[in-house]
Amino acid sequence: MAVKVVSYNIRKAVGLDWRRSPERILRVLDQLNPDVAVLQEADKRLGPRPTALPRDMITHMTQMEVVDLGLSERGIGWHGNAVLVRRGLAVEARMRLSLPGLEPRGAVMVRVGGFWIVGTHLGLIRRWRQLQMSEILRHLGPVADRALVVGDFNEWSPVLGFEPWSPKLRMVAPGLTFHAARPVAALDRFAHGRALKISQCGVASGGLARIASDHLPIWADVDLRR
Repeated sequence: MAVKVVSYNIRKAVGLDWRRSPERILRVLDQLNPDVAVLQEADKRLGPRPTALPRDMITHMTQMEVVDLGLSERGIGWHGNAVLVRRGLAVEARMRLSLPGLEPRGAVMVRVGGFWIVGTHLGLIRRWRQLQMSEILRHLGPVADRALVVGDFNEWSPVLGFEPWSPKLRMVAPGLTFHAARPVAALDRFAHGRALKISQCGVASGGLARIASDHLPIWADVDLRR
């Protein structure tokens, strides 16, 4: 069966009205009904980096639970990257990666349904983004064919910038996601290995998603090829 994966840069739950509203983010996620939700900017950046989405609120407002990837009980992610999974969905493995760059960046990895999902928020400078891509691919090694990389890739070009991944991963851009008020760039994308297929994908652009963050969420139905 296909796994529905959502990727969403939630901007620490600050919407276009400049109100911090975790409830609004969680309503968007609940309406998308994902099996796996990969979030960027899920934790605040200062002090102990507490989560922007309180754990008890996630429990009460959605059918999802946090994959334990944070370094403290106050946060839920690693360099802002967090993963939620549908309750009852088995997480077979999990890990954190540090990525090279002038600014602190990282990636998180979970294995569900027999394949790896990598969540990341790549850097602002293409040279560093490509080094980060190379590090993710190096770490995946022989399991790259069974990997789905998702997140805010910060690449404005529709065709260039992903050369380090091109031998192993196929890029999929469901549509324009930034800026949510008037989308002009597909910053949020999927990249998948040869053993995976994406049967459907899209951008959630209606309702609360239009104001909950400065990015629109993307989704994809992902399955292993038979």
